[in-house]
Amino acid sequence: MRGMTPEILASLRERFPQGTRVELLRMDDPQAPPIGTRGTVRGVDDSGSIMVAWDGVGSLHVLFGVDECRKVGE
Repeated sequence: MRGMTPEILASLRERFPQGTRVELLRMDDPQAPPIGTRGTVRGVDDSGSIMVAWDGVGSLHVLFGVDECRKVGE
C-alpha cells in the first residue's frame, strides 16, 4: 500500500465528492456489504478512506489501498 500524500488525498476528494454514487467492487471486512452494493459518498477522511452510506445496509468506509469501489456509471 502506498502512503497517503496530500496530492493523493486531494485527488480522492476531487474524484469522490460528497453525494457521489458508488458501487462496491472489493472489501476486506467480515461486515462488508455484498459486492455490487451501491451507496452514497459522505466524504473522504484524512487517511483517504471513502466514507459511504451503503443502500439499506448502513455505513462502512472503503479503505484506501485495501478495498475498492467505482463511481456508478463508469
